Amino acid sequence: MSKISPLAIIEDGAIIGTDVEIGPYCLISSQTIIGDGTKIDQNSCIYGKTTIGKNNHIFSNAVIGSIPQDLKFNGEDVELIIGDNNTIREFTLFNPGTKGGGGKTIVGNQNLFMAYVHLGHDVIIGNHCILANAATLAGHVEVGDYAVIGGMTPIHQFVHIGNYAMVGGASALAQDVPPFCMAEGNRASLRGLNLTGLRRNLDRDDINALKSAYKELFESGKPLKDTANELLELNSNHYVNDLCNFVLKTKRGIPYERKKTDA
Repeated sequence: MSKISPLAIIEDGAIIGTDVEIGPYCLISSQTIIGDGTKIDQNSCIYGKTTIGKNNHIFSNAVIGSIPQDLKFNGEDVELIIGDNNTIREFTLFNPGTKGGGGKTIVGNQNLFMAYVHLGHDVIIGNHCILANAATLAGHVEVGDYAVIGGMTPIHQFVHIGNYAMVGGASALAQDVPPFCMAEGNRASLRGLNLTGLRRNLDRDDINALKSAYKELFESGKPLKDTANELLELNSNHYVNDLCNFVLKTKRGIPYERKKTDA
């Protein structure tokens, strides 16, 4: 049985599942779909064509689904899709997609978005991610599974952040961060592997393979993409292959210190 405050505004057409809680002074728009067990605290607003899955908790004063902060937006049919079991803390702002980016902003499952996090238009977030307070993602940013983004960190548009990557707090990221790696600074650059995250999730043999691959890619001084191709030919570890394929596909480049080889 849902528990909806009489002080909430629920527009006609909204679809609300079972055991949903909606606090006072919330606004739920007519195109919203809310899955079973989701809780929306007081003063939050859900706008536009927004689909929210099961067992999410949206804390007070969140603004979810308001129109993109994109001057090209002209009222097109766009949407925001949020998966299951996400925690979305106070004063967060999630925008839907735009016509130029496929029309959808997509959030996976079991993520934690701390206070004041902003997801811009056409952002894609995987599963089990943590975005700390005031992390700010511009349009078209993609974040893989189990990634961590530190507080007060802006991410440039079209940046990709790989699985198990970490971006340190108060960094400014303008290029892609490969999976399993850690970046920090302003501008952010690679500092090594995200060993803490890897030790929680990967076997020692896989971590050792990634250590070796990281040294070859980013510390040998050899051409990056040539090295990635060589590792793909020689290596059978699928995590290393994921790392190398990410390097080969990057469009914004990898932020790392180029080391000179001996003449």
